[in-house]
Amino acid sequence: MTKTQLLIVEDEAIVALDIKNALLKLGHEVIACVTNADEAIAWIEKIRPDIIIMDIHLNHSKDGIQTAEEIQKIANIPILYLTAYADDETISRAVRTNPIGYLIKPFKREELKSTIQLGLHKKNRTDHTIVDTSFIVLGDNYSYDLCSEQLYYSNIPIKLSIKENSFLKILIEAKGKVISFTELEYLIWPHNPISRSTLRTLIYRTRAKLEYKIIETIPFVGCKLTPAS
Repeated sequence: MTKTQLLIVEDEAIVALDIKNALLKLGHEVIACVTNADEAIAWIEKIRPDIIIMDIHLNHSKDGIQTAEEIQKIANIPILYLTAYADDETISRAVRTNPIGYLIKPFKREELKSTIQLGLHKKNRTDHTIVDTSFIVLGDNYSYDLCSEQLYYSNIPIKLSIKENSFLKILIEAKGKVISFTELEYLIWPHNPISRSTLRTLIYRTRAKLEYKIIETIPFVGCKLTPAS
């Protein structure tokens, strides 16, 4: 079986070595570790990696996001950001490059493994124009993978609690149909009766994580997903 080839763009040698070792233990091939945009572009002109692992803070004229933008002018290679930066402005800039993931350092090997697997799955689906019925487009740059039960915003994973995930899945499976508050209570807490305030809190938290998009609340009735735009 052909190994997945990855390029690491990271200007701290020790960090780059840690990432490389983690990737090697996962069975991947690292074609090179580079420190800036020029070196990254030089490599992809020779060898097109399957995925690029990109740090955002690079001590050069271009940061990781600008480097990704330059690379995307040459080739459509999936980018995985691996960074210590999690502020809204940086994430907003990163989202515009449509990455396959955005992992915060220090990362866990399982997170790295699952994000790479997802990136390869999406890349193969795009390359072979396969219709994947498990991947649901929700609109407003949100999507949901039914297989992994993971919500994404522009391919960046959004963390949901177990109950939040259950609530969202119920609405996705309803395909735009209104689900009453009573039905939601039963489906999410089938064995433990709860107060209506508990459900209201769950709905509020979930809608907040979606920036109050996608999910519509009908007063005194229930909830539904808004149509994907």
